[in-house]
Amino acid sequence: MTDHSIQNMKILVTGASGFLGARLCARLLEGGAEIHATSRARRASDHANLHWLQCDLAKSTVVKDLLAAIRPDVIFHLAGHVTAAPDANLVLPTFHSLLASTVNILATATTIGCRRVVVTGSLTEPEPGCVEVVPSSPYAAAKWAGAAYARMFHQLYGTPVVIVRPFMTYGPGQHREKIIPHTICSLLQGNSPKLASGEWRADWIYLDDVIEGFLAAACRRRLDGCTIDLGSGVLTSTREVVEKLGKLIDPAIKLLFGSVPNRPAEQTRIANTSYAKDKLDWEPRTSLDRGLEKTIRWYQGQLNHLREGITA
Repeated sequence: MTDHSIQNMKILVTGASGFLGARLCARLLEGGAEIHATSRARRASDHANLHWLQCDLAKSTVVKDLLAAIRPDVIFHLAGHVTAAPDANLVLPTFHSLLASTVNILATATTIGCRRVVVTGSLTEPEPGCVEVVPSSPYAAAKWAGAAYARMFHQLYGTPVVIVRPFMTYGPGQHREKIIPHTICSLLQGNSPKLASGEWRADWIYLDDVIEGFLAAACRRRLDGCTIDLGSGVLTSTREVVEKLGKLIDPAIKLLFGSVPNRPAEQTRIANTSYAKDKLDWEPRTSLDRGLEKTIRWYQGQLNHLREGITA
């Protein structure tokens, strides 16, 4: 995929203020696209080609008016609650922000028409083929149902939808409660990070590689109806990732494994990288070590700016 593929395209990005959405918008601007970005909060734009919109995508009338006004060529649907905690109080928020918004986007895009709808799936979705499939959280259930609706819309109504599943994405700008930024920020401030056992293994993938996969999913032909994993194809334990960070930042700081409980029902999933290579001609370019180094530098810069502001 080249930047020319998105040049002058009119693109709608939902959830554009989030971890993935913010970097996707920056990359789209680099490629010369006209972006209409949604957020639950009011935001001001600092770029002529970036137009912020405050709206609630769980309301079907709002989505109908939004798409009718924009008439986007491509829709990237990233909006919704992102926590995979199993708390019962997340059932309704995830239903509305993830599932209802997805159905509204798919239904309206099918009626109005567009070149491609890229729906964001999740590695937390239950794997097919199990005798009894049970999602591990309200988030996983909503993502699973949203992906099922996307496949249905393609099969029954010809909606040009592609489902993209980012695996354990990390990188600059991630919320500090997540394991990698939490560890980095603790270590940079000379503190011992409080951690679970670290036994869980995940398929870690750097942010910029994921974004290139999203762009390819928007522009390559003959993808409608596909579900594509974006991952490294390698499982690495959380303990190993944290130990790498410790060695890179300050090996003298003790890593407090087991000081917080493990989250229940964690799944171990690995991305199907051969399918992504075949369908998108995409593969990750950033090694785990290189990605961690780049992420550390970004958070170090953020902390330096904060310190400069305090002392100014």
